[in-house]
Amino acid sequence: MQAINASIGFDYRLWREDIQGSLAHASMLASQGIISQSDEAAISAGLTEIGDAIAAGTFTFDPALEDIHTNIEAWLVGRIGEAGRRLHTARSRNDQVATDFKLWVRNAIDATDIQLRDLMRALADRAAEHAGAIMPGFTHLQTAQPVTFGHHLLAYVEMLARDRSRLADCRHRLNQSPLGAAALAGTTFPIDRSMTAQALGFDRPTANSLDSVSDRDFAIEFLSALSIMAMHLSRFAEEIIIWVSAPYRFIRLSDAFTTGSSIMPQKRNPDAAELARAKTGRIFGALVSLLTVMKGLPLAYAKDMQEDKEAVFNAADAAELSIAAMTGMVRDMQADEVRMRDAAGADYATATDLADYLVRDLGLPFRTAHHVTGRLVAAAEARGIDLADLPLAVMQEAEPRITQAVFATLSIEASVAARSAYGGTAPANVAREAAQWQESLR
Repeated sequence: MQAINASIGFDYRLWREDIQGSLAHASMLASQGIISQSDEAAISAGLTEIGDAIAAGTFTFDPALEDIHTNIEAWLVGRIGEAGRRLHTARSRNDQVATDFKLWVRNAIDATDIQLRDLMRALADRAAEHAGAIMPGFTHLQTAQPVTFGHHLLAYVEMLARDRSRLADCRHRLNQSPLGAAALAGTTFPIDRSMTAQALGFDRPTANSLDSVSDRDFAIEFLSALSIMAMHLSRFAEEIIIWVSAPYRFIRLSDAFTTGSSIMPQKRNPDAAELARAKTGRIFGALVSLLTVMKGLPLAYAKDMQEDKEAVFNAADAAELSIAAMTGMVRDMQADEVRMRDAAGADYATATDLADYLVRDLGLPFRTAHHVTGRLVAAAEARGIDLADLPLAVMQEAEPRITQAVFATLSIEASVAARSAYGGTAPANVAREAAQWQESLR
């Protein structure tokens, strides 16, 4: 029973939040005349001493005391005596742990936001550096149209901006204080829940005591936002893995973010990217785990909810490490612009530009232009040449009105420059967007 019941092995991580909540609670109790000012002073001094001891590594956690809350309270009573026993007046471990956990998740959101902003800044810097570097754009991992490397990197800036927005929404919704809801029904003592909410940086107290102690939506929403973010990081990690592979070699990573093979001395493996991709599974698993814990629980508190913290702690740790690794790789990677440009010009990547020319300059319906372009691609393939190298006479066999002007549209430089509509890959667009992100993330 002791082994299955104890949570001190992981919830010790809530010690700062537990002390913070207890200090606010004691201050409110004294302000309301529920405990004496001298008791509050003794409690405050004792809690501060405990915090110093835990931070210094000299505090001994006792597994027999189940959790962080009981460990801290037992130590406090041992130091200051009767005053320590008065701290738990007008609260329960149910509202205490809900408050601690909300504070921890709120801090984790703030820390994640700082990391994401740093990663976005790194991507915007590299995008500005490579605003005009042409690379192949892919659909189905097949060469589709030329884009710029900077444009590609800014796509991830947009994704991460949405991730930050989701985390901010989560933070806003969780920022109500459960403290004072007690076990499930509230308390008979004349407490001031608004005072403790304000002291702890919450917007307001929670409105329903049953919901206050049984709610873990904030943790689930945090894991959901982390899961979407991890999916974005995993997609980027996958692209880095492809880009550094021998058939591509679009970028290089230094030894700081690669490892060697145990038997093949020539290999450098992108292990940091691979591990960031793999840690996505931990974060997804944490979300499913907590959803499964909560799905069948009647109101209010049940011990099942002790299983909420490990999932959140593990996911937050995995996210922190993954973001740090991805940020490091973005700053470390060196793009091979020549190789990317050569790849962008292969596989008839400007075929769409030819079709657009037929529609724009010759007035063909797009479906007709699509058919003509297909015939010309087939003709180029049969000759083993690129579209831009097809003789004009051959092009005119497919559409007599084609003129020499068509060749101005078939270079990859012309292709990317022409896509100047808002959101397009034109180098001028990319440079402008990168500069705006750099300024907003400053």
